[in-house]
Parts: sequence; C-alpha cells; structure tokens
Amino acid sequence: MIALIQRVSQAQVHVGGELVGKIERGVLALIGVQRGDTSASAERLLERVLSYRVFPDAEDRMNQSLRAVGGGLLLVPQFTLAADTHKGTRAGFSSAAEPGEAQRLFTSLVACARGLYAPVSAGVFGAHMQVSLVNDGPVTFWLETR
Repeated sequence: MIALIQRVSQAQVHVGGELVGKIERGVLALIGVQRGDTSASAERLLERVLSYRVFPDAEDRMNQSLRAVGGGLLLVPQFTLAADTHKGTRAGFSSAAEPGEAQRLFTSLVACARGLYAPVSAGVFGAHMQVSLVNDGPVTFWLETR
C-alpha cells in the first residue's frame, strides 16, 4: 500500500462541486492500493502516516508527528499511485489492486483512522475529485508498506 503524504496548512476535496473533506494544518495522504495489499498493510500504513515525523519541533527540525501536533488527516484514494511507469509513455495498472478490493481496503483504512485519531476527513473512492492544498514547506514523502 502506498501513501504520498504532504504536510499542509490546509487541504480540501470536492466531488461534483460539493465539499466532502477538509482539514486545516495537517497531512494530506494520497492512497494507492496495490495487488497483494491486505488489511495488515493498511493498518501498518496508517500507523506510519500518523507517526511519521514531518512537523517541526522547537529547533525547527522535523521531529514531530501528526499525532504530536494534533493536526488534521485527509485521506484521498488515488489509484494512479499504483501505476507501473517503468517504461514507455503510458502508465500500466496491472500492479494496482482490483477496484473492489482497493475500495474495501481504502474504506477499512478510513474507518481505522477514524477509530484511532481525530480529525479525519476523506475523499470518495472512484469519484472524480478536485483536491486542493497548500503544501507547507513544501514537505512531501512517499511511504510504502509491503
């Protein structure tokens, strides 16, 4: 499972002109689900997202996690993260999980996040979304579990 995480001062996601998720200071996590990912992969990825130290401490070093600063978490499904881009000029998606399994794992990830942490917002699986953010830093990391 993949998370492209961005430290943000704000982020939001709209579907069909309707606001479906919004956070202030926190982490926007774009989530990709790969073939072979499991519930354990989702739980491990969530733990990494919540614990990854991307916020500055008193000495301006990235030593604080989302949990430590109490920021918002916005989870957005993005199947294109699981694309195979190693050759050619068009992405292949054979490494992405089947849509039904990806939706199940994303939904499970969101439910688990809401059970462990607040505030949590989420995009809509399979929807055409408009995601806007103000990347703080910019600070962006690729996290992956296998």
